[in-house]
Amino acid sequence: MGVYDWDAFDRETGNRGTFRAEARARSLGDSLSGTNLERAGDHNQRVTLQAIRAAGGPITRADIVNLTGLTAPAIANITKRLLNDGMILKAGRQLGGRGQPATKLVVNPDGAFSIGLNIDRDHIAIVALDFVGNVRARVCREIHFAMPEDVVAFFRAEVDKIVADKAIDMSRLMGIGIGIPDDLGRVPVANRPDAYQVWSEIDVAALFGEVLPVPVYVENDAAAAAIGEMQFGHGLRYRSFVYTIISAGLGGGLVIDGHYYRGADGRSGEIGFLPVRDEAGQSHSLEDMVSLYSLYDYLRRAGFDVSTPEDLENLSPSGRVRLSAWLDRAADHLLTPFMVMSCAINPEAHFIGGRMPAIYIEELCTRLNSRFETYRSRIKTLAPIKRAELATDAAARGAGILPFNDRFLPIREALMKTN
Repeated sequence: MGVYDWDAFDRETGNRGTFRAEARARSLGDSLSGTNLERAGDHNQRVTLQAIRAAGGPITRADIVNLTGLTAPAIANITKRLLNDGMILKAGRQLGGRGQPATKLVVNPDGAFSIGLNIDRDHIAIVALDFVGNVRARVCREIHFAMPEDVVAFFRAEVDKIVADKAIDMSRLMGIGIGIPDDLGRVPVANRPDAYQVWSEIDVAALFGEVLPVPVYVENDAAAAAIGEMQFGHGLRYRSFVYTIISAGLGGGLVIDGHYYRGADGRSGEIGFLPVRDEAGQSHSLEDMVSLYSLYDYLRRAGFDVSTPEDLENLSPSGRVRLSAWLDRAADHLLTPFMVMSCAINPEAHFIGGRMPAIYIEELCTRLNSRFETYRSRIKTLAPIKRAELATDAAARGAGILPFNDRFLPIREALMKTN
């Protein structure tokens, strides 16, 4: 059989002799994607900007040449353009070498700004970010099952405050990023009103596109958190990692060789729907056992009235004992999925983020690493489990990074000539 399957029967059309080259080409995806000089030039600028960001401090043009493999004239032209555009700044000169002292460069935090919005079943979070990922403004409203009109009204009011406070330079606002769980309105959870299903029926980008005249980027909240970690967190030191986010539900994402890996349906790393059994042998999804909603329910059944992350931070000593028991149970449920992902993907690390208070994420990581230790004599590929660097407001901050990702940072999609 050659490249063209002339004789096969086409089930869709009922015809024989169907020319299948186009379908096969589509299945190869990026492996058939070319580029051109314009895209290559844009990619080189993205790589240069990333090299300056990743340095974590002033860096010379010679250092950028060594890091990127681009020529000195190319780096000189690119950095000149970035300086003129206000994306980078001069930060003194490097003394002690021969000849004229080399100029040191840093990323300009005021070079670009974005607004990130995270919508979930238990809260709305908004952050305004500068170009190094610093939060210039933040607000979080603890509200369960907020309807679209309520979220838009809240977002519009908070954006007005950001503008009035001059928290960011609106003329350099690159866009709005929205992190929202897939199937937000369809996944059955306790006390969800029937009307909440509307979230799975509306155009979210169009809904918020009327607030500001900038592009709107919508992404699964776990994917947004993983992308944020990749570009502004531990991803600057780890090229391949698994990301798990503990929020109202349980989600995840994969970063492989410095690129976010979406999977066939955009659900890579999503372990929340895996079947597990509770202590009584009853079947549940993993997120029924490991999520903030699961934790709140576990504590309320013991008489502790909690419904927000702040409530978790203010637990009594007896409440913390109960929470510690939940962490043990959560670690038991996560052990096998985490071990399978570590063996199958062989990441450098596994990060946990989300709205759970940092101290409890750290304790969960400690428990999981301890359980991993019992298998290390037989399994050599178990990655260390750590708290994500962008753990707090992970989905909102990750969403805020989406406009930067599209405009300035090196991603495979920017280089490939594909839609």
